[in-house]
Amino acid sequence: MEYQQRKTNVFMFPWLAHGHISPFLELAKTLSKRNFNIYLCSTRVNLSCIEKKLAEKYSHSITLIEIKVPTLPGLPQNYHTTKNLPSHLMPTLKTAFDRSANNLSKLLKTFKPDLLIYDTIQPWAPVIASKHDIPAVAFVATSATMTSFMLHRYKYPGTEFPFEDIYLNDHEDGNLVHLIQSSENHYKGKNRFFECLKRSSGMILIKSLNEIEGKYIDHLSLLAKKKIVPVGPLVETTTTSILEDEHSHIIEWLNKKGFGSTVFVSFGSEYFLSKEEMEEMAHGLELSGVNFIWVVRFPVGEKTRVEEAMPKGFLKRVGEQGLIIQGWAPQVQILEHPNIGGFVSHCGWSSVMEGIKYCIPIIAVPMHLDQPVNARLLTEIGVGVEVKRDGSGKLLREEVARVVKEVVVDKGGDFVRKRERQLSEKARMREEEMVDVVVEELLQLCRKRKSVIRPQINGLLIHEVVEMTPNAVLSNVSMTKSK
Repeated sequence: MEYQQRKTNVFMFPWLAHGHISPFLELAKTLSKRNFNIYLCSTRVNLSCIEKKLAEKYSHSITLIEIKVPTLPGLPQNYHTTKNLPSHLMPTLKTAFDRSANNLSKLLKTFKPDLLIYDTIQPWAPVIASKHDIPAVAFVATSATMTSFMLHRYKYPGTEFPFEDIYLNDHEDGNLVHLIQSSENHYKGKNRFFECLKRSSGMILIKSLNEIEGKYIDHLSLLAKKKIVPVGPLVETTTTSILEDEHSHIIEWLNKKGFGSTVFVSFGSEYFLSKEEMEEMAHGLELSGVNFIWVVRFPVGEKTRVEEAMPKGFLKRVGEQGLIIQGWAPQVQILEHPNIGGFVSHCGWSSVMEGIKYCIPIIAVPMHLDQPVNARLLTEIGVGVEVKRDGSGKLLREEVARVVKEVVVDKGGDFVRKRERQLSEKARMREEEMVDVVVEELLQLCRKRKSVIRPQINGLLIHEVVEMTPNAVLSNVSMTKSK
């Protein structure tokens, strides 16, 4: 059929956070291998980071599209991203994002995609797509477990979640209430997240695997009254075989350690430990006696030196036991290394997927948002061990040390690694089958549109598209070769 032979054009529109953009990009790469053209849309500051990660082989199938977001007081263009955004400006960024709705409409009118895949922050996106006769599907980049837990709480407040292994402690519950009730998370009086699910065209895509979250995917389908289509772990693949000089010392240091003897400690790019938490974590790692690589981050503008943030004498005492990296570290390359025996993680969903893919036992230290629920899931399916906090939510050094030793020294991690290998192998065996299902679901949705075959923009040269929509298109080719 003509429709099946021509490429399907998909417009992807993630929220302005790296933790959302990254899975959208990985999904774009997956679909681009299956006869899809992808238009990935974000702000210029985000696109400049994406372009660096996009290999030349995707230059003809993934095009980066800039959306203009209004510049509001206190929110210059370099803040049109959640990266390094001061927390008090998050509501302002969401307001500016909402005000870009008309610009999204113009882009959809210009590029005429067959389908819009949108994020869970902008409930106005599917409404705009509908006006252009474009089906729109929500893509959830968090776990099905957390999504169903939230939706259950939203629809049936005061009732127990039907799976006893998933729960929140008293000190964690307030964060979920804030997520559901905060005006920051509402648009025109309705919860952004749940409205995005409600407005999705017949199905919802989710970053997950049936092997990991099967029963929670089924439960989410019942709650949302839509088909839930898992798209896989979408773990970013390494683009270089060896690190540049700036980071090569990390692998050199790790090469000197024993097999499985070292833990990697990282709490994501957008969460910062308090001074008290940092001290407890430092003491806990020291008490464990286990080698560690610890990525330490501080909020932008906070001129804190690592030496000042650590307990007095800590760096000298641990010596070669630990390597502390301030800022950024090549997480995937580190997790791939055979001498890594544990991953001390905040349990952001992308980090969870990476730990499972590389068969690294996860030492769960959840902080907020979806992380406590993800940590309970890891414990339930046997791929992680949680560091328990006290009744007030305080992190304790003794508990950190105990769990790290249990996983790495006492070989408690052996069972976890075996379980992760089983899950990873099952996922790999079904990967192509799963992608087949995703592709067929999307194509079926596109077929339901009016059977009008429109001229494709994809065949035009990059400069021709730029002439049609000034400043709108940023392809990875044009960005690197522009004069």
